[in-house]
Amino acid sequence: MSRSTDVTAGPTRTRTGWTLVLASLGAFLAALDVVVVATALPVMRVDLGASLSDLEWTINAYNLVFACLMLTGAALGDRFGRRRTYVVGLVAFAAASAGAALSTTAGELITARVAQGVGAALLMPLTLTLISDAFPVEKRGVAIGIWGGVSGLGVAAGPVLGGAIVEGAAWQWIFWLNVPVALVVAALSVLRLRESHGPRPQLDLGGLVLAGAGMFALTWAPVRAPTVGWASTEVIGALVTGALFVAAFLAWERRVRYPMLPLAYFRSRGFNTANGVIFFQFISLIGSLFFITQLFQIGMGYSPLGAGLRILVWMAMPMLVAPIAGALSDKLGNKPFMLLGMVLQAAGLGWLALVVETGVSYSTLVPPLIVAGVGIAMCFPTTANAVTASVPAEDAGVAAGANTALRELGGVFGVAILAAAFAANGSYNSPASFIDGFKPAMLVAALVPLLGVVAAALAPGRKAAAISTLAVSRPVVAEPSLVSAAEASRA
Repeated sequence: MSRSTDVTAGPTRTRTGWTLVLASLGAFLAALDVVVVATALPVMRVDLGASLSDLEWTINAYNLVFACLMLTGAALGDRFGRRRTYVVGLVAFAAASAGAALSTTAGELITARVAQGVGAALLMPLTLTLISDAFPVEKRGVAIGIWGGVSGLGVAAGPVLGGAIVEGAAWQWIFWLNVPVALVVAALSVLRLRESHGPRPQLDLGGLVLAGAGMFALTWAPVRAPTVGWASTEVIGALVTGALFVAAFLAWERRVRYPMLPLAYFRSRGFNTANGVIFFQFISLIGSLFFITQLFQIGMGYSPLGAGLRILVWMAMPMLVAPIAGALSDKLGNKPFMLLGMVLQAAGLGWLALVVETGVSYSTLVPPLIVAGVGIAMCFPTTANAVTASVPAEDAGVAAGANTALRELGGVFGVAILAAAFAANGSYNSPASFIDGFKPAMLVAALVPLLGVVAAALAPGRKAAAISTLAVSRPVVAEPSLVSAAEASRA
């Protein structure tokens, strides 16, 4: 049974308010560092004497560790305390950010980025868990909508903040800014958040090792594919190894008494479809973000800051639309927003691919970017809400960990897949050759969300999801209960 100790003396509304603010700020920090470094790479190359491979690893090191340890972060939070683990993650993230700012060589910076990824993997899945624990089901959509908006703001602010720092200060301030924010959030979390635990009395060490190894191998493949090729022995070997570790993980989870990810959840349509939608969305989203930021600089000649400001019309949509979508999903259900969101994301990016050409004006790009941004914003909160509502309340951390892990894995695959489409048709030799590669890459980015449309169409409707939520709301203490909950969820 879940163990909880209230450490605040204020009213419940005050506690939930603090939870929403502090968890959203943690999500903002983790999301920001996925993209903020990109605009500083040219300056870092000169200051650190970094090679092209070094520059790639300043981004890949963070994303790789972030993605493969997400389930581990959720499991550690459930076992040792969600608030405690969240605070540890924030402090680790702050320390690693300071290490990155103090780096004098590319190797030191890459090492610090690995440590940042560890901290982010500890805190990111717990942001959603803390919110799910603090808010009742009927109010959770609004809270997760705000959380999704703030997370989206982190991605949107990355290019702007990175460009502004590069042009107005030193690149080290990209990392120094994290330190006071993370430490203040950590201190307030100790004072204002309630401690809670998951339902399992012991840690599934075998599951942690197998899941981490599987995610690492599966993430390694797309990280290395742009350099060595998708058909290389290294990439194929990594994919096969990852698949074998995942199969071993599933077999282990089937026989262990307290699994970190109960297989019964994979029988739930709500769990599977929400995870499918977020995976396909982030293949398209992060892959297209990688190239759209470059379009404004290489293809259209804007400065890093100018590019960051112009991309806001796209990436600021989650901040504006996600809270509304989250609030309406409490009344209308998650399925309509996931379905329409995927359709709009596909339509907007397809429209963008059609209108981009040499000499295109920024005003021509604004409408498709808004359409795609609105679609993205509709899915951010509703996939998170759907996946946490599809499992027992005590297992929200497990569900959040699986959802965020698939999200980050999709993002890594997205950059690699779109990079392959770009390289087959264009290059960085000139603005015209960049656009030649950009257009087919965007067409791929527009096609992937159609797979998300299929997943969303298979999601349970509001009535079925409500029955599922009631069925899985009982405390979970062992695998038989989990199986019973999942069977009830499918009824």
